[in-house]
Amino acid sequence: MSDAAQTDRQGAEHVKRLSDDERRKLLRERRISASRSARRLLGRPVAQRTLRDRLALMERAADVYDLDQPADMYGDGVVEVLEDKVAGLLGKEAAAFFPTGTMAQQVALRCWAGRTGNPAVALHALAHPEMHERNAFSQVSGLRPVRITSEPRQLTADEVRGLDEPVGALMLELPLRDAGFVLPSWEELTEVAEAAREREAVVHFDGARLWESTVHFDRPLDEIADLADSVYVSFYKSLDGYGGAAVAGPQTLVDEMKAWRHRYGGTVFQQFPTALSALVGLELELPRLPDYVRHARVVADALRAGFAAAGVPWTRVHPEVPHTNEFQLWLPYDADDVAEAAVRHAEETRTLLFSRPWAAPVPGLAVTEIDVRAAGLDWTADDVRTAVADFAERLKSSG
Repeated sequence: MSDAAQTDRQGAEHVKRLSDDERRKLLRERRISASRSARRLLGRPVAQRTLRDRLALMERAADVYDLDQPADMYGDGVVEVLEDKVAGLLGKEAAAFFPTGTMAQQVALRCWAGRTGNPAVALHALAHPEMHERNAFSQVSGLRPVRITSEPRQLTADEVRGLDEPVGALMLELPLRDAGFVLPSWEELTEVAEAAREREAVVHFDGARLWESTVHFDRPLDEIADLADSVYVSFYKSLDGYGGAAVAGPQTLVDEMKAWRHRYGGTVFQQFPTALSALVGLELELPRLPDYVRHARVVADALRAGFAAAGVPWTRVHPEVPHTNEFQLWLPYDADDVAEAAVRHAEETRTLLFSRPWAAPVPGLAVTEIDVRAAGLDWTADDVRTAVADFAERLKSSG
């Protein structure tokens, strides 16, 4: 046995002795390393980029703001410029900057609860506050979530009309990430907003990725936002900023939110790095997002064709025609086997087809999220099919 083969065998035996958690941690480290060294990729998540990569964003700061102005203090200066920019893009009177989206939406909805006299918030069971915020609405802000459905789709107007109790607000996540980045049709969205107002509830959009929705709705941002009383947006999920969020709405609501922002500890002494990165993202990434969405549809079709040609029993791209530049891919294999094959493919070819983890909703099924960004625009459909064929070879040998 050669030295290389002996080393590979010893390494494989070592991995077998690891616990499931240890193996997954090692796989994550390998995936991140492969991402950083990849020559070709569809999109690299912000979390996988180096500090040097992230700091390079500031090279464009002078293009979006006068750097000879004084630094911000407790929400003035560049933070106010960003707030005005967001309010203008969304067609609202004003906007308030927050360090996190979790804080931003709690504050917005507790302010609405004070105005309506009703702390109940109707929302999807797969919405971000229910899935990823440790019950913050009820535990921190005195709000009472009312789950309308847990099905992997958007809410319907009939479901809103059929609620058996009054609610103060309806929160809609656009797109609904945990259901596959799905959006309603424009007609459906309009009807849902109307149904909420028939019940005298305000409409709040969880628009963390709303920036990506204009192609699907075939409407500009301000027309989409006009359906809601308030709109939350994120600066890092689509725009590559360092973090941060904003809520846009009526001036009186924004004034009240800023008071609560202070109480929640969100009026940070200086926020200029985050604010500048958000302005850069609005300048550079926002205009590119429609191209990412359109190309994601090319990639989705090529993935389906590639797996069919490789003899995979079935493949599901969800939604079938992506609503944004992000979508789900489902495969009929064990998630650990798929994840190992994906990392090996990236390590051996330096082509990163899958940059995000693989989950196992049930045994024998694997699902991941595909994110098409600037790097992915260079991929043709043939490029995608070739990468799928290379990956499928490794998948078959790892099962």
